[in-house]
Amino acid sequence: MKAITNGKLILKDRILEGKALLFTDVIEGIVDPGQIPENAERIDAAGAYVAPGLIDLHIHGYLGKDVCDGTEESIRTIAGGLVGNGVTGFLPTTMTVDMAVIRKALETCRALKEESRSWKGTAILGVHAEGPFINPKKKGAQDPKYILKPDAKFVKEYADIIKIITLAPEMDENFEAIKEIRRDTDVVISMGHTDADYDTAMASTEVGVRHATHLFNAMSPLAHRGAGVVGAAFNSAVTTELIVDTFHVNPALYEIVYKMKGDKLCFITDCLPAGGLPEGEYTLGGQKFISKGIECRLLDGTIAGSILKLNKGVWNVYSHTSIPLYECVNCASLNPARAIGLDKKKGSLEVGKDADIILTDSEFNVKKTIIGGTVRYEA
Repeated sequence: MKAITNGKLILKDRILEGKALLFTDVIEGIVDPGQIPENAERIDAAGAYVAPGLIDLHIHGYLGKDVCDGTEESIRTIAGGLVGNGVTGFLPTTMTVDMAVIRKALETCRALKEESRSWKGTAILGVHAEGPFINPKKKGAQDPKYILKPDAKFVKEYADIIKIITLAPEMDENFEAIKEIRRDTDVVISMGHTDADYDTAMASTEVGVRHATHLFNAMSPLAHRGAGVVGAAFNSAVTTELIVDTFHVNPALYEIVYKMKGDKLCFITDCLPAGGLPEGEYTLGGQKFISKGIECRLLDGTIAGSILKLNKGVWNVYSHTSIPLYECVNCASLNPARAIGLDKKKGSLEVGKDADIILTDSEFNVKKTIIGGTVRYEA
């Protein structure tokens, strides 16, 4: 038994002080300091925030490594770096590249998933396959030569490891693949890199689409005569990703999106291999891009992903809005866990859930990361 004392506990509905958090490999309780068992190992938080571990549903790389490298070394490096950002679980994210490359990446993550529960880095919770079933008109930084029509058979083959599949619903005739994936798997179907109109997007949510990939980016916009995919995301029950690096989406929109989506809002990084490294030229899925400041762009100027750290994303939203800190944390922990069906075990400091815990300073910089009750990182 371990006990974290002298911390500000970030619960799902408030911040609690003057209590101790008890845990083994799971959360055992929140008690008065006088109720800590005598034999418990004490961790003095020294006034730090004590929060649930963060979950990143959409991340392509970190520390110079790309998920689509398809190597164990790359996945281990990414996981080893993310733990320092307070991320206790992640979905390594593939993109629109050659199908053989995607398969290799999926198989590598599948082979490492069990081991990742106990290694030194962040745990693999599954994979987010972003493409290749997208619309060329909204390809963003994806390579158009590898775009394919939606294929339910492929998704079903990897349904044990794919947690989210991003596709363009308008590219799926009569939504046949969407219906089959929804019927035969637990894979979360996300609309993204899509030029669907509002009616098509809404219709897709009625037959299987349950999520929206990086809201506003690479999708038909919200306009007063054409509500687009953005309007459908607002007007339906889909969980919704938001890149909170202050570049991909203007911070003035953060509070608006939160008011619209509430507990269905999920902060993501969409981080690229340049994350955690100096500015310069890098590659993503074989394409070169430039990382400068908080921006990443292909050589032709197309905006790519980010170099965002998820803990910094939480603080970006908190510092630009009136949203309570505990709700900002929910958007990077409990809401993502719920989106992929893991909220009974992860996402909040509740009794019986996995002891995935982070300690941060007053600006949410990570001081300690605990996964399954074991310290995996200390600043």
